[in-house]
Amino acid sequence: MAAGFSLSLYPFVYKAQFNGQGWIDEIQEKPHRSPEEESAMGQSDRASLLASRNSFPDLPLINYTTQYGMGCFEGLKAFPQKDGSLKLFRPDANAERFYNSMEGLRMPAFPKDKFVQACVEIIRANAKLGFRPQYKSEWEKNHFVSADSIYIRPFSYSEGGIGVNLSVNPYVVIAATPVGSYFDPDASSKAVTTDRVRATPRGTGWIKCTANYVIPTLAKREAIDAGYMEAIFLDAQHQTYIEEGSSCNFFVLLKNGKLVTPAVEDRVLNGINRRSIMILAAERGITVEERPLNIEEVLADAVECFVTGTAAGVSFIESVTHKGRTAVFNKGKMGPLTEDLLTTLKGIQYGAVPDKHGWMVGVEL
Repeated sequence: MAAGFSLSLYPFVYKAQFNGQGWIDEIQEKPHRSPEEESAMGQSDRASLLASRNSFPDLPLINYTTQYGMGCFEGLKAFPQKDGSLKLFRPDANAERFYNSMEGLRMPAFPKDKFVQACVEIIRANAKLGFRPQYKSEWEKNHFVSADSIYIRPFSYSEGGIGVNLSVNPYVVIAATPVGSYFDPDASSKAVTTDRVRATPRGTGWIKCTANYVIPTLAKREAIDAGYMEAIFLDAQHQTYIEEGSSCNFFVLLKNGKLVTPAVEDRVLNGINRRSIMILAAERGITVEERPLNIEEVLADAVECFVTGTAAGVSFIESVTHKGRTAVFNKGKMGPLTEDLLTTLKGIQYGAVPDKHGWMVGVEL
């Protein structure tokens, strides 16, 4: 199993730049050997080869992205199927969010159809070389929690520049890498609130902006150092209402049977797994509410808690601690609704459950 994120980039990458009138694009083939030959290489030689794949000398180092965080990115996955094929999960939704993020940063937005096409093309090109995971039946035993997939990372990158400014001729790069479980399924899943502020009204919280991840990285590390798995952010104004985890959306099942997740507004990222889970829960007859979610309500009335995201999938939270008070959900075990939603979502992604929503996009190999 691939362990979390990896810098073992696949050889084919996509690159485009806006030239003032349109997007000029290409697929670049980076140095590589066969997957078998690369696996047999010594550690030093393989590290050098992988470093060469993560080198883009044609992109400017000093620019508005590297100097001021003026950039955005996406994360989506391709999943191996039992029949040997590969399928992407809801790339059209990622394309729309990427378009909106670029618009939100006032740069030319990348066309949605081109986004989907480019993602499919690099997965196909890499798979033809053998750079892809193969489906394993053993993954079914734990609902695909430990299954492998391909992580696709599209991101914007500005033209060269110095001084605070907007990007008018941005690049878009799309790379792919193997990925495994983001959260260790056997580790503690305790969460703790943080007094750090992730997003403010009229800010960039709704944009998948690179700068948004600095504070969450610090908060998550502080949580880990204190013995927790995850940090939970509260609202900037009152420090009362839950907004997000460090890189994931937050859900609770209340005693009254309602599933509640914080409203997106302009501070919470509108996650694609978030939206998918809301649809799946509603299909089960569960009332789903998007609204302000008071931390006191969670401590008093929640019976299940989980987070969602491209990396996290659906990950249950065993407890939340706030100012020294701890609420434990379902005796610290994954709740039945969480398990049902996890099983269904993963099943759709890996082809074990019918995809009646048309979420999966096939890659013709």
